[in-house]
Amino acid sequence: MAIPLSQMGAHIKGDGERCYPPVRICGGRLRAITYDMPIASAQVKSAIMLAGLFADGTTVIKQPALSRDHTERMLCVFGAEVSVEGMIISVRGGAKLRAQHLRIPGGISSAAFFLAASAAMPKSQVTVTRVGVNPTRTGMLDALRMMGVDVEISNEREECGEPVADITVCGVKRLRGIALNGPIIPRMIDELPLIAVLCAVADGESEIRDAAELRLKECDRIKAMAEGLRKMGACIDELPDGWRISGVSQLHGAHVDSYRDHRIAMALAIAGLLADGETVIDGAECVSISFPKFWATLEQLRS
Repeated sequence: MAIPLSQMGAHIKGDGERCYPPVRICGGRLRAITYDMPIASAQVKSAIMLAGLFADGTTVIKQPALSRDHTERMLCVFGAEVSVEGMIISVRGGAKLRAQHLRIPGGISSAAFFLAASAAMPKSQVTVTRVGVNPTRTGMLDALRMMGVDVEISNEREECGEPVADITVCGVKRLRGIALNGPIIPRMIDELPLIAVLCAVADGESEIRDAAELRLKECDRIKAMAEGLRKMGACIDELPDGWRISGVSQLHGAHVDSYRDHRIAMALAIAGLLADGETVIDGAECVSISFPKFWATLEQLRS
């Protein structure tokens, strides 16, 4: 984020080439820029858009691939002048925003854990209501369908510019292995550790590529999931940008490490649910970062 914001006139200084904390920011007058994003990142894109609201002129962002568009939708609801043409987003500075009453839909990244658990358990069924089904976020649902899972979307509507629906998943006797790469990856980047769990118990070989961004999250998620699933008996190879996984008939409980990453902890929890024996997850309390009631909800569904 420091590079485009510096081009806009912000004064940002951090530690080292990657601008690690502590980060010092000095305010000033911002100017519009045209920025070619090197990777598809909703976080970086959103930072540039928000800065563009306060810049002179029109800020243009060129994406290499589609990423989550919640910020674009939200800013339009608030009255910002935002236009989207394919991969190009334009934000005009100086717009007067209007206060709004918002109803926030449930996050599909949180719902995904329970949908995945149901998918891997024969004769099970889980319905999650009022979930955001923004098409830039539903790669997980597409992946489940590819694995042979029946995914039903119902009660579709739009709330505050965002598509919302109820999602029902029915478990299958055996999941199918899949290959994931390319444009679907940004649409499910946060759910990939969970998909790795499903691939570990699916028929055949699976391969997930083009996900090197996972190494730059709260921890190296590629390494963390390979290590954790391997301890549980999975046949998984770590690749530079993902995993190669051969499904096994059964995972086994083990002592694993979340590396204090909430998504790793929750993904390993689902692996533990599918495994025989007891699974112990170090640092499991980190799930409170994004889903404080995760353990209670999981126990409720399990029982």
